[in-house]
Amino acid sequence: MQSKKEQKKFGREKLQRIIEMCTAIENRTVDPFLLDIDSIIKVVQEYFPQWEEVDELNLDSEAIHHLASVIKLQSEWVKHCSTSLYTDPFLLEEKITQASKEEMLNLFLKAWHPLVEQEQLSMNSLAAAMRYWDGLLPIKERWPDLDVEEVAIGTTSRDELVKQRILGDKLFSDELEGYWRELKDTVKEKGADGKILYWDFIGANTYEETVERAFLTSFLISYGYATLEIRPLEELIFIKPFETPNMEILTQQSISIPISVTHENWQKWKRGELD
Repeated sequence: MQSKKEQKKFGREKLQRIIEMCTAIENRTVDPFLLDIDSIIKVVQEYFPQWEEVDELNLDSEAIHHLASVIKLQSEWVKHCSTSLYTDPFLLEEKITQASKEEMLNLFLKAWHPLVEQEQLSMNSLAAAMRYWDGLLPIKERWPDLDVEEVAIGTTSRDELVKQRILGDKLFSDELEGYWRELKDTVKEKGADGKILYWDFIGANTYEETVERAFLTSFLISYGYATLEIRPLEELIFIKPFETPNMEILTQQSISIPISVTHENWQKWKRGELD
């Protein structure tokens, strides 16, 4: 069980991360709606009774000030969208799926403004075509015979094609299935609560292998073999495998989550400085 001193230290670190996140939003580098206001307020309320020193109270008030700025930005965004007749794409999708065929046809006819153009042959265009064909050189002069070296027809093996990098060593689907099984085995061996830290899974002895593992991991997530769990306050990213592929993900709209796999981050992970 944590001592009071350790709890206060952990609370100050959380407040500092809240301030940094709010500052990033205020600088327009992060979407203001990515911040869960309710969870942040709960964190502030949880640690507020423990503050006794002046610097702790100042840190708490600074966090509240930045949080209010984020709420203001969210309000301004909603006001802007309402005045500019902005419509959320998910609402549009819902309306389209609920509309009947007749309603969709009527809307299409109201919005459809086709352009009509009439083209026809004339004596001038026919004369121009005749002059063009008469001016062409004979086919033998336009297409001279090419001196092509004859090559004997031969055969090759699959191993030779793999060696020449024309074919992969194995099918990508088989490689992905094997990588998925590796993820599940690694989680059972080293993970907790059915998940493992992202870098602890993709990290390898060499940077090149780490990049390759990150590449395959992105396909595991895109194809519904696994999912990411992100904790922005703790700056932690977990990867959690599904027991069976979640095929519904392929039909749902998703967002892209960029994760930097730089050589510097790999070196930090090797030194145990990166989660």
